[in-house]
Amino acid sequence: MGVGMIPVEKARSLVLDQIQRMGTEKQDLLHSLGRVLAEPVVSGRDHPPWNSSAMDGYAVRHEDVSTASEKKPVRLDVVEEIAAGALPTKTVEKGQAGRIMTGAPVPKGADAVVRVEDTRTEGDSVQIVCPAERGENVRLRGEDIQAGLVVLAQNSVMGPAEVGMLASVGRSHVLVYQRPRVAILATGNELADFHEPLTPNKIMNSNGYALAAQVLEAGGVPVILGIARDNREDLQDRLTQARSSDLILISGGVSVGMYDFVKDVLEQLGILMAFWKVAMKPGEPLAFGSLQGKPIFGLPGNPVSTMVTFEQFVRPALRKMEGHTLLFRPVIEASLMERLTKKPGKTHFVRAVVKKTGDRYEVWTTGSQSSGVLTSMVKADGLLIFPSESDEMAKGQVVKVQLLGKSFLGQPDPGY
Repeated sequence: MGVGMIPVEKARSLVLDQIQRMGTEKQDLLHSLGRVLAEPVVSGRDHPPWNSSAMDGYAVRHEDVSTASEKKPVRLDVVEEIAAGALPTKTVEKGQAGRIMTGAPVPKGADAVVRVEDTRTEGDSVQIVCPAERGENVRLRGEDIQAGLVVLAQNSVMGPAEVGMLASVGRSHVLVYQRPRVAILATGNELADFHEPLTPNKIMNSNGYALAAQVLEAGGVPVILGIARDNREDLQDRLTQARSSDLILISGGVSVGMYDFVKDVLEQLGILMAFWKVAMKPGEPLAFGSLQGKPIFGLPGNPVSTMVTFEQFVRPALRKMEGHTLLFRPVIEASLMERLTKKPGKTHFVRAVVKKTGDRYEVWTTGSQSSGVLTSMVKADGLLIFPSESDEMAKGQVVKVQLLGKSFLGQPDPGY
């Protein structure tokens, strides 16, 4: 391990130990999607609030239809029709039935519902051609939710089902943790943006937009501050603007080149740095610190290094700020389909393609692992973790792969 470098695990712990949850805010149902609940949600009533029909059909008394069959149908008088949203007005007596729609309350006296497919109508009466057990096709009051029940615990992540649950219990708004505002600043005289001419000495500021997309995907709110040129004054001015955000990302300028001023400027602003190098590839020149509790990351300038270090450190930090308890991407085991070698001392995150074959996963590299080859990230389903102490991974060896959220399983089996 090089001088001044710390292991990935230690760097990750130093980062997460300093990260605090955001404050809370009220959000309406749809805007709560993907957010983390900052309060438990308690139902104020039973759901369904009454015994209701699970089918379109007829509400009957079990004892009246227990012997019904096609050959010997049971004839019942229909005393009323109960639509969904209406309340029954009559009690079902012996020899009677109520025509009922799905979701409508079951009338008093009735204890079963016969499907309309198992009936024949005759004017104001109906013939029942099959028996019905007590409780058949009836959803009992409180079957789904009981009054006073905690239906969503604090720290639950809001998905479509959770949104539906909030609507079920009559909650139009809910308390969630805020989304962190993330200032994104790229550095370098060589960078150009869309409004600038792309001259032969310039490259596009892909890092700024890739980081903004990663922030959005992680649940944060990106604030793109543009490009800081390679002088202390411009960098200091833009970092001063960034201080109004909840987290700051700086891409480039954290190595030891003569124009890499980030370290000096951060120190001038009074920012306390926890580390400057991590024993990983890509992404060794990675800085992390804070100013009055506000996290600041200095990410490498190469596109792949920027994205990989975001995945390992910034994304978990953002998720913790947002209230998530599951901070990391899922890691699977897969069979390596090619031999890999490296020098020991650094953890390598190898861009990889994952495929499921039968009941196992297989993994290949995407090809060139240069930190400037952004196409390797475009191709990658995951990052193969090549441990720091290892120097070789043999073909056929079972390895760990951190998934990147892309779908690699192909089409589902039609027989599922």
